[in-house]
Amino acid sequence: MSGAAGAVEEGRRAEVTAARRIVVKIGSSSLTTAAGGLDADRVDALVDTLAAAAGGQPAKAREKEVVLVSSGAIAAGLAPLGLRGRPRDLARQQAAASVGQGLLVARYTASFARYGIRVGQVLLTSDDTSRRAHYRNAYRTLEKLLAMGALPVVNENDTVATDEIRFGDNDRLAALVAHLVRADLLVLLSDVDALYDGDPATPGTSRIAEVRGEGDLAGVSIGSAGRAGVGTGGMVTKVEAARIATAAGIPVVLTSASRAADALAGRPAGTYFHPTGRRSAGRLLWLAHASTPLGALILDDGAVRAVTERHSSLLPAGIAAVEGEFGAGDPVELRDTAGTPVARGLVSFDAREIPRLIGRSTRDLARELGPAYEREVVHRDDLVLLGAPGGRTAPGPR
Repeated sequence: MSGAAGAVEEGRRAEVTAARRIVVKIGSSSLTTAAGGLDADRVDALVDTLAAAAGGQPAKAREKEVVLVSSGAIAAGLAPLGLRGRPRDLARQQAAASVGQGLLVARYTASFARYGIRVGQVLLTSDDTSRRAHYRNAYRTLEKLLAMGALPVVNENDTVATDEIRFGDNDRLAALVAHLVRADLLVLLSDVDALYDGDPATPGTSRIAEVRGEGDLAGVSIGSAGRAGVGTGGMVTKVEAARIATAAGIPVVLTSASRAADALAGRPAGTYFHPTGRRSAGRLLWLAHASTPLGALILDDGAVRAVTERHSSLLPAGIAAVEGEFGAGDPVELRDTAGTPVARGLVSFDAREIPRLIGRSTRDLARELGPAYEREVVHRDDLVLLGAPGGRTAPGPR
């Protein structure tokens, strides 16, 4: 059963009921009033559902672990600051997030306390999670919170994130967090109950019950249905998040907050996205989907083949040109001579150093400049290939 014409499956979704670690994402429009303030009843309703899904007291008796990725910080800060709508400029968004994040977490803390569940706040930027050490720190923090019985509430760190290091929407953040914590299931909640083959408000539009691959999305008009004015996402970002998660082997349920209990119970609510890829180790999915390249390295034909076919590191000898301003450790694109991006990686040198390395062997560079230059410009462990769903990583230790 797949596509818009598929009949609703009987019984429950086995993969959902078997999931032990679940990431749930909730959008701003499902938590706030139209004016922008937090809706306490909506927050409590969500908490009721998540507490029931986790089950068990004390913490060690709970059957499932839940990580909540929650939007709503900026929206919650609008009314207290006298803002009538979501501001367009970054500075006022950051100010609203600064006020709203405290209100949001305080509300969750009080609501989950009714069930004896402690809440732990985790704020992330893409810069925190595309770098090796920061990625490991984020993973350890989330793992420890879960091990100690706390429920992590994750959000983008809007108060400090710049345009260059923003995830852009919490749907994508949720998919990446699901990969980070090795979740068994991702549930995307909004104010739309499923993915439809057109505008849900149009008569004759059908719900898509299941998606097994891109073929089930062919011809589907994915608009941005939902309550405008408080959030950044729409159906486009949710489908893209589902693509990221399923490519990493994680099934996804997309439905409305009002159907959350049914979705978490495995009932055929919303749209179910089947996994399309295998689970992969490491943090490079973040590099593929959460980083903004700050420059580019142009590769000759031999280097392109070495990187894409043999999964080799990029050496100075294979570089033809360098573009942009970046420092060591920054994400850059690797492009062929036609300008087509073939990979993305974390560079070992800054942009000012690379021109004198171009086309030279590491042995010659070490002899002339010292042993620090006898190394890769982009190591294979810090490189992800582009052009495949979810990104493909070069095999190697993580």
